[in-house]
Amino acid sequence: MTTIYILWLRQIKRYFRSPSRIIGSLGQPLLFMFALGFGLGPIFQRAGGGNYLNFLAPGVMAQGILFTSIFSGIELIMDRQFGFLKEILVAPVSRLQIMFGRTLGGATIAVFQGIVVFFLALLLGFRPINWLMLPVAVVIMFLIAILFTALGTAIASPMQDMHGFQLVMNFLVMPLYFLSGSLFPLQSAPKFLQTISRVNPFSYGVDGLREVLVGITNFGLATDIIVLGILASLALILGSYLFSRLQA
Repeated sequence: MTTIYILWLRQIKRYFRSPSRIIGSLGQPLLFMFALGFGLGPIFQRAGGGNYLNFLAPGVMAQGILFTSIFSGIELIMDRQFGFLKEILVAPVSRLQIMFGRTLGGATIAVFQGIVVFFLALLLGFRPINWLMLPVAVVIMFLIAILFTALGTAIASPMQDMHGFQLVMNFLVMPLYFLSGSLFPLQSAPKFLQTISRVNPFSYGVDGLREVLVGITNFGLATDIIVLGILASLALILGSYLFSRLQA
């Protein structure tokens, strides 16, 4: 447990030691909410969809968590290149503990990112329908973060090149986001998009956040939490297996 705590704390300290990283990571979510929320809001409202910013904000919060979580895999490659990972791996602790510590650290940072985006959304006019459901929203954020942090570790473990990781992420992260219903209502989308969204794990995170914050759902809160929990467990197992085979 000490190893997990130390690695968790190291991940968090690394994040907060870089103010430019914090500010930079908020730029895209803020742009999405400001440009799309206000730009497409009147059109969305005339189409009978209501307040588009309220619809959009949960998806943008989930986006911030997704990007922060999965790109934590880059830090694994950096640690390998600079020799820090070798120092950790030769320590008399299990690789499972190392992987869990890194995953919890990355997930904590991602949840923090989602909470910051939530407060930015409040400044722009977003209002949740039930403030008492905020703890449930944090639980869903944590499940999203664990799932994609573990997935990022699984992808990064067999890789040596940081640029290769970024290439893989561009072919994975953006489709996950744009095909999740974050930006448009799934119930009015074509059938093939609805089908894709059902096999997209990120869709259940977006749907869960949107239900607890604004009362709109496609799958149901219980389904969202169960699917996220199962997928997060599978991602942890896969990430642990690939990390255990990692050569520093």
